[in-house]
Amino acid sequence: MKGASATTSLSTDEQFAVPGFDAVARLAAGTLKVPLVSLILSGGDAFWFTSDPRGAAQAVPQLNGLYLDAARRSTAQVVLDTRGDERFTHATLAIGLVSAPIRFFASEPVFTLSGQQVGALCVMDHAPHTDLGEAERAALRDAAALAGTSVVLGSYIGRTDPVTQLPHRNAFFGDLHEQFHDGVGHVWLTAIEVAPVERFNAFVRAMGHAYADELMRGVAERIRSWLTPGMRLYQVGVTRFAVLLSNSHGLLDTGRLDDLVARLRQPFECLSIPLTIQPGVGLLKVDEAELRTGDPLRLVMSASHEAQHSESGWALYDRDQDERHRHEFFLVTELAAALTERTELDLHYQPRIDLDTGRCVAVEALARWQHPTLGMVPPTEFIRLAESAGLMRSLTQWVLDHGVAQLAAWRREGHDIQLSLNVSSADFGADLVTRLEAAASRHGVNPRLLELEFTESTLMLHSDATRSHLAAIRQLGTGIAIDDFGTGYSNLNSLRQMPATCLKIDQSFVRAIDANPHDAAIVRSVADLARDLGFRVVVEGVETQRVLDAVLGMSCDEVQGFHLARPMPARALPGWLAGHSPATIRRSR
Repeated sequence: MKGASATTSLSTDEQFAVPGFDAVARLAAGTLKVPLVSLILSGGDAFWFTSDPRGAAQAVPQLNGLYLDAARRSTAQVVLDTRGDERFTHATLAIGLVSAPIRFFASEPVFTLSGQQVGALCVMDHAPHTDLGEAERAALRDAAALAGTSVVLGSYIGRTDPVTQLPHRNAFFGDLHEQFHDGVGHVWLTAIEVAPVERFNAFVRAMGHAYADELMRGVAERIRSWLTPGMRLYQVGVTRFAVLLSNSHGLLDTGRLDDLVARLRQPFECLSIPLTIQPGVGLLKVDEAELRTGDPLRLVMSASHEAQHSESGWALYDRDQDERHRHEFFLVTELAAALTERTELDLHYQPRIDLDTGRCVAVEALARWQHPTLGMVPPTEFIRLAESAGLMRSLTQWVLDHGVAQLAAWRREGHDIQLSLNVSSADFGADLVTRLEAAASRHGVNPRLLELEFTESTLMLHSDATRSHLAAIRQLGTGIAIDDFGTGYSNLNSLRQMPATCLKIDQSFVRAIDANPHDAAIVRSVADLARDLGFRVVVEGVETQRVLDAVLGMSCDEVQGFHLARPMPARALPGWLAGHSPATIRRSR
């Protein structure tokens, strides 16, 4: 770039411009009376300026180590005469057609406003200097400060990331499009996920942004050491990198991928504190048509996200898997809307029958979702998504409000039944009792008519932390049921101390008790033990008359299952109750 005073600046890569560098360099060159000024970034990019009338400074394809050392050194350097420093033995100044040894060298570290070092401003001369006074040193510091501001500005309006100094997403897409200009049929992309977003945010909360920035620079350096000629590294997100393979590269072999994952799984030491990350490496083959119509970066990031949870740490893009993830994301957003804006959710109720009287004594509320375009979404699917997306508390609150309101309506109609509601581990907390009490009060229902069902695994996972909350629920008179008993990992001591009132034996042990003596022995033994511990015993999954007959001979209190009644809408329950005959189920005395 030629100026009025025949000054010239040149970057080793013209596309990474630093706004205002010429003005900063001209200030330094004029004040310190040197012919050459260079801004060396810690990532290896270099920017040159000369005021020498003999011509342009020549770009240096391979930077001398002394430049990179200066760019990564946090203190200033001044070498008045390089003949006494062996580092400069082979370093030369290349100006126009003249190549002269460097005899004077000084550098000042360049920092951003946040204090992150991004490189160094270097000044050089082919003649030694006798002194560098305080005014000149101050001028060099001022020029370096201005250069730091210019680097940050260039990062935002150009193509480089301000933390790692790597080309960012815009550069990635520009270079990817360039790959197809040579008529190649496809290109391979690699994406590297450093850590799950939640975990990276935890890094920032615990250690601060400086620690997270240092970590990202460390990861970038390890990836860079793995690259081979023809590969280029980009930072395409806060915690994501991408590698674009040149046209000559085919699919990376598994050994190379294993090597990259192994490097990234080694602990990083950032600010003297070690940390192990959870990397994921994804691969994607992109053709030109897909580049025009799709988002290849999203696709390869889908693979890298999946790879984070795999043993190998790397994965090829799987279209079916990606579609499942997109579908789940769509369902989560739709469920959030259904909970607040729409009327797609409903409750179905499944009766529980007392074996001594044959009467329906309670119903279990079960959430159902009829989506306007997808139809009925299975509860196992949307409840799992609600738990993973942080919507479970909202869903439980919706079930609690609507279920208690419906119970109040049935009680006003003369139906003497109670209501059982499922509660997730996400609902555990001091406010659960408050929410329960408020719902009962709002709808005029005695809390003694309610029962909360917790899975065995949930209760045992939280036994110490939540025992006081469970005790408070019992003080309201509300029952506590241990659901799906037999599928978790409870121990007898925890079971003995649990302030529960009811134990529901999981249906996986029940469905074959008429034909499998081992299942029958398990159900009989659990029922006897639960009875002795003071629990009311409910057997789920009663789907045939033969299973019901087997249960009638055991120490069980209630049964529930398709043979007796399937879950039904609220409007159907009064008719079912009217047609139910207790004598057909009651245990003979």
